[in-house]
Amino acid sequence: MASSVSLKIEFGGGLELLFANQRSHKLTLPALVPSDNSTAHSPPNLDPDTDSATSDDAPIADGWKRVDVTYLLHHLRDHLLKERPELFMDKETVRPGILVLINDTDWELEGEGEYVLKDGDEVVFISTLHGG
Repeated sequence: MASSVSLKIEFGGGLELLFANQRSHKLTLPALVPSDNSTAHSPPNLDPDTDSATSDDAPIADGWKRVDVTYLLHHLRDHLLKERPELFMDKETVRPGILVLINDTDWELEGEGEYVLKDGDEVVFISTLHGG
């Protein structure tokens, strides 16, 4: 596993309006992130020759975890969301009415927020709520 993870993020069903009206984003996130999902910390020092701290079977330093969808939600809220965070997140997850697809599969089948992101993953957020 590399020291970072590249992702493609898509918004639809009106959610793009909260993200500067941009439907598609490319993100690179660190492979290790704080366990508390804080987006203001740097990952622990990695050995640049081996990236051993991020291999799938390597132990992870206390207070750190492999980057997952829950961290992605916090990152999107803290760095890309332009307005009304309450329309995107409710506590530690997406608001009811937002469909999340990971590589075209419902995130409920992938473990929801606990899904560990992999390089090249595509995550799509679609609002299923419509005003009227």
